[in-house]
Amino acid sequence: MKAQVFSIDGSVAGDIDLPDVFSEEFRPDLIKKAVISLQSTRRQPHGTYPYAGILSSAHSWGSGRGVAQVPRIKGGSRVAKIPQARGGREAHPPVVQKILVKQINKKEKQKAFRSALAATVCEEIVKSRGHAFSCPVPLVMEDRFGELQKTSEIISALSAVGVFQDVERSKASKKVRAGRGKMRGRRYKQRKSLLIVTANAPLRAAVNLAGVDAVTVDQLNCELLAPGTHAGRLTVWTEGALMKLGGQ
Repeated sequence: MKAQVFSIDGSVAGDIDLPDVFSEEFRPDLIKKAVISLQSTRRQPHGTYPYAGILSSAHSWGSGRGVAQVPRIKGGSRVAKIPQARGGREAHPPVVQKILVKQINKKEKQKAFRSALAATVCEEIVKSRGHAFSCPVPLVMEDRFGELQKTSEIISALSAVGVFQDVERSKASKKVRAGRGKMRGRRYKQRKSLLIVTANAPLRAAVNLAGVDAVTVDQLNCELLAPGTHAGRLTVWTEGALMKLGGQ
């Protein structure tokens, strides 16, 4: 399986053999499981104060008074401590001991990663995610692309090969989040765009482009390849990145 290699001016510079990993079968079920497992490791445990609602002098009056045998504040008759009492304890509060991490088998995780990689070279799957592009996939750039120092140079190169329209699509999708989350440090939502994969150092000049993630081959994971558990992200590879991926 071969792919064309493009230069930064948009012309075809040659071709390259794709690693065998891109021939893996498509397993969306495993990809979703792997992404959720990875996302669960970032969840922060939280729980209530263990004595919340029960630091009270309340105790039951016992039987024989014709009233319910619930704990009542000393010196009065107001009910306290129990869940149905105003200011009482919560019935089933969150506890920090809860296991939040979703486990996944090692071989399942490896197969999911290979499957997510293979999905990036399937044009039908990539288009189904809503990406806008006018180039063949996978898009492979010469190594000189990974050495660009200015964002304007990257924009020119991406426009020349026909994928910058996807960055513009992502930029236009930015909107205020619906719901309470807008008040909790996550005010905006924006669609993901390109994933730029280089061999040794991430392409830092691309980090300010809307929806773009720039990583090295060693930093790849299922969540980067399948944001939101949906595989087929539009990915830009460099020659060195593919060669390094094939040698793993």
